[in-house]
Amino acid sequence: MDQADIIQTAHALADAARAAILPHFRSTSLTAENKIGVSAETGFDPVTVADRAAEVAMRDILKLRRSDDAIFGEEYGTLEGTSGLTWVLDPIDGTRGFLAGAPTWGVLIALSDARGPIYGLIDQPYIGERFEGGLGRAQMTGPEGERPLKARGNRPLSEAILMTTFPAVGTPDEGAAFNAVAGQAQLTRYGCDCYAYALLAAGHIDLVIEAGLSAYDIAAPSAVIEAAGGIVTDWQGGPAHAGGRVIAAAGAQQHAAALKILSRTA
Repeated sequence: MDQADIIQTAHALADAARAAILPHFRSTSLTAENKIGVSAETGFDPVTVADRAAEVAMRDILKLRRSDDAIFGEEYGTLEGTSGLTWVLDPIDGTRGFLAGAPTWGVLIALSDARGPIYGLIDQPYIGERFEGGLGRAQMTGPEGERPLKARGNRPLSEAILMTTFPAVGTPDEGAAFNAVAGQAQLTRYGCDCYAYALLAAGHIDLVIEAGLSAYDIAAPSAVIEAAGGIVTDWQGGPAHAGGRVIAAAGAQQHAAALKILSRTA
């Protein structure tokens, strides 16, 4: 692998996604389609012109720069490749927050091989923050400049800050498992989508617990968090890069304590 080219390409993708998305953010004319229908039974899974434009922009760059690599994107699916490497793209993780004008959505870009993610970016265009991990890098850039990423390390669950996106956390059983962990944590917060994983990698929180994820939701956060010294697994302690039930932890102590509750309750 040409690691320098991979990193340069990932940043070019993030730059292109920023340019495609920002003209639409907080626009009073922005509308959304519901990808899974409008009935109360299926809920609301929005997609906007910004989601689609960003993924198209990233795919166009990959076609020029990395045409042998495969692509798996949320909006336009899979494009096969021959290199054994796959770019995993989520053009806007947190479209609901994007629609609400909250700056907690992000662009997720990962590169995976047969074993899972080897490099990832979490980019927040409006704030101007970019979190990067893998291939020997663990750093962020933002309004205060560049600094290393480092998860906060071990601490008791009773002192942990826990985050998730949706209070329901999936099925009733999954929600009960999450609540069992939350009942022992010091503080629980909701609604940050991928930005919660960035906060964990940057050393501000201890746990992110979610369910019902797709690979494009977790590939980039996994790479960033693991490069920062954190842990990402499923609720049984196995690999999580395919999605499903995911726990990210800033240290082995929080991970083990939460995993014991999750594996037993769910």
